[in-house]
Amino acid sequence: MPDLLNDACHCILLDEAALRSHFDAALLREGSLPELSLGREHLFAPYPVFANHHQVAAMRVLIEAVHEVIALPAFQLDALAGSDWPDQHTLSALMAFDFHPEPQGAKLIEINTNAGGAYLAALLAESQRACCVPVEELLDSPTRGSDVPQRLLGDFLNEWRLARGTRPLGNVLIVDDQPREQFLYPEFLLFRELFRRHGIAAEIADARELDFDGNALLHQGQPVDLVYNRCTDFKLAADDHAALRAASMQDAVVLTPSPRHHALYADKRHLVRLADEAWLQRIGVPAAARRVLAAHVPKARLVAATDAEQLWSERKRYFFKPFAGYASRGAYRGDRLTKRVWSEIIASGNYIAQEFAPPATRRGSPGDEAAMLKFDLRCVSYGTEIRLLNARLYQGQTTNMRTLSGGLASVFLIKEDQLPAGSVSSPNQTTA
Repeated sequence: MPDLLNDACHCILLDEAALRSHFDAALLREGSLPELSLGREHLFAPYPVFANHHQVAAMRVLIEAVHEVIALPAFQLDALAGSDWPDQHTLSALMAFDFHPEPQGAKLIEINTNAGGAYLAALLAESQRACCVPVEELLDSPTRGSDVPQRLLGDFLNEWRLARGTRPLGNVLIVDDQPREQFLYPEFLLFRELFRRHGIAAEIADARELDFDGNALLHQGQPVDLVYNRCTDFKLAADDHAALRAASMQDAVVLTPSPRHHALYADKRHLVRLADEAWLQRIGVPAAARRVLAAHVPKARLVAATDAEQLWSERKRYFFKPFAGYASRGAYRGDRLTKRVWSEIIASGNYIAQEFAPPATRRGSPGDEAAMLKFDLRCVSYGTEIRLLNARLYQGQTTNMRTLSGGLASVFLIKEDQLPAGSVSSPNQTTA
């Protein structure tokens, strides 16, 4: 049924005036949506997508199963091999599990510890308008967008408590490389104002502006308590991240997400491990969790030069991803690979091949040049709890935030028991 609505229903539209109002209120005059949308014209999709409760249930049990695996000492020993990052006992704020939905379930595509867009998607969710009451009664919103910012703030506060106990949190620094140039800079502003509204000093900083004096991480000479880390150098190996790395290694700042979080959750090699039934059984994963993983994690394998010929011949079955990839960078559908790119993948020695799970699709309204769009479902989570469910509409091989009528999209769930028979009778209909 979600497929029919994604193909035919245009009863819920984006209220752009409401989105501007929500955005401006959250920023407290620190900027406006039209101003910050320059160069980001495809950040918000004009259409929501539809899902069902079976898909959400599948995503929820998968997230629980993954956390069950990661908690095992044998998994951590393997994932953290050669790593000496301190354990601050934190959970990693703003994680995301990305899925391609199926009629009665969903396939895990990847796990991210540096997932952007949640606050923006929350404002978007508050800006959807149904055409009539019957449509509102037909659908559920899995997330109240107005609740999300407070929950995300609570997650950062809990990260601080887990690491520092009852000590008051004085200030937060949102850190990236050249943050003003980042595509999601508007979200940095939103988070800064969220912290400030709740009495916590907050700033946005370039990682190069930081210093470490042996005892504290400093920004403009002032000690920093907690860093919301947006850097995509996941091991903090670059020279520009030396101060942040040193402070983190000495537990002089609470860092979330941290290199330790990335090593435990987001290294793409874990997609190979999570799909390996024999390995899971060997490290002690209970049978129930193994069944969940087998149902919802596509098979994957490491790309090795010794298997290059076989993988090339079977490439159409796979999606190729670098171990530390992000934002779809360096990821390729096998049927789009060229010999040149393939040789680079083999030479790099840092790719997995994941069995291709096709994305769902959403049809644009009549007259929209982007007639058919692909989408994934993103569960933003904290521990095993889902904070937000949103989607990303796109065309091409991967999500890109550059597609006409693409971008972040809200998700609505169908109340299966209220859906009248024949309510969507033709893929050419424009109302449900």
